[in-house]
Amino acid sequence: MITGTNSADHAAPIIVPTPDGAYPIFVGAGLLAQVASLMAELNSTTRQATGLNSVANKEAFSPRCALITNPRVGALYAARVVASLHANHFEPHVIEIPEGEKYKMLDTVRAIYGQLIDAQLDRRSLIFALGGGVVGDVAGFVAATFLRGVPFVQLPTTLLAMVDASIGGKVAVDHPHGKNLIGAFKQPHAVIADTDALATLPDVEFRAGMAEVVKHAIIGDAGLFRWLESGGWKLEVGDWLVRAIRVKVDIVARDPFEQSERAKLNLGHTFGHTLEKLSSYSMRHGDTVAIGLVCATHLAARLKMCDASLVTRVSGLLRALELPTCVPIEMSADAILDAMSTDKKRVNGRLRFVLPRVPGDVVMVDDVTREDVLAAIDESR
Repeated sequence: MITGTNSADHAAPIIVPTPDGAYPIFVGAGLLAQVASLMAELNSTTRQATGLNSVANKEAFSPRCALITNPRVGALYAARVVASLHANHFEPHVIEIPEGEKYKMLDTVRAIYGQLIDAQLDRRSLIFALGGGVVGDVAGFVAATFLRGVPFVQLPTTLLAMVDASIGGKVAVDHPHGKNLIGAFKQPHAVIADTDALATLPDVEFRAGMAEVVKHAIIGDAGLFRWLESGGWKLEVGDWLVRAIRVKVDIVARDPFEQSERAKLNLGHTFGHTLEKLSSYSMRHGDTVAIGLVCATHLAARLKMCDASLVTRVSGLLRALELPTCVPIEMSADAILDAMSTDKKRVNGRLRFVLPRVPGDVVMVDDVTREDVLAAIDESR
């Protein structure tokens, strides 16, 4: 678990270029109490950093806005966000949704639509997503579709959301046939990551978020991977969080609509999403990603794409983080592979796997045999 957070309010924001402009990611302590003032920085921040203006920034926001959260996060942080908004002439309507992946469904979205209509939000009304990945996905999907699109701001409170789910503009809800099958691309107006929120994050949730940090290190930052292996993650939040964020930012900036390179961010997820589905979403996303990273590395080793020692390194780091590394024994390899048939990452009917070659370098393949996938799953038990 982390031992502290940065003392500075926030450093210069990370700017994410998009097809329509750009948006900032603010990272630092105490930012949830500064949400409204940070919103005032948006135009000057994007102009100065990129020379671009976000299309959505050209008009003033409506005073009426919505804050979507869940009961646990809302009890901890909603009051300070609401106070900030009230002090800056916003009129927030707080909407709580049940906690858990099983509520990331269209029924939840439908209930939110009703509350937004009752609160008389309009097309210039902001939607704030305060919480982890589920809240961010649901609120983002609502923002993408309500009144054909309204602006929204990500306020991630989990490590997983800060480093991954809140960045890049992919929003979705689940379907009984699979995870994230109903979605859209909706770029946030801003991401405001208050590192103080990590101090109240349960240890198991922090470790689940570290699975995404490890994933980003394997994808694009060999130095970060080595630093994690040395135990640097035990120190206070600092450069390692920003470095992990930058891996994703660099990729989504080059491929905002997942036409090519962005698919690398699915490392571990072809396996992981299937494990989530087979567990009826009782397994944490980060836990399944950790197992998925091990499966992907075993598969890469079988295909002679990486040295067998990488399996040991990846598994060892994940175990040091107290993350699971073994496929549940009750899930057969055949059942896992069959459940992948509805995975949205298929290309021309074939599954696409992202496989590591060395830390900092991954490759996408879609010609893997069923036998090799089954063997990699069994080797990951």
